[in-house]
Amino acid sequence: MQADKLVDFVEQQLEDIKARDIVIIDVREKASFTDYMVICSGNSSRHVKSIADNLNKEAKANDLKPLGIEGVDVGEWALLDLDDVIVHVMTDDIRDLYQLEKLWTEE
Repeated sequence: MQADKLVDFVEQQLEDIKARDIVIIDVREKASFTDYMVICSGNSSRHVKSIADNLNKEAKANDLKPLGIEGVDVGEWALLDLDDVIVHVMTDDIRDLYQLEKLWTEE
């Protein structure tokens, strides 16, 4: 799946499971390891786990095999590496702490 279609697929899956504050950052000019970063929030640790698990399940159902999945056991921050798209799912506190949007969008 091309990166643009993959990021649309990811966004739709996140919206379907009620992820909040979805931000898509094009990092093609800044990083060589991926094309897009997708950052979103879950309402709780359980919701973060559910979002990550659901995205993983739907990706596999569409013949997309994540290169890696991290943080699902704790639930404060989960990362799914779909090669051209890396997805960060976080609780609000963790998202405020790391401020990934600021890191990847500042010039």
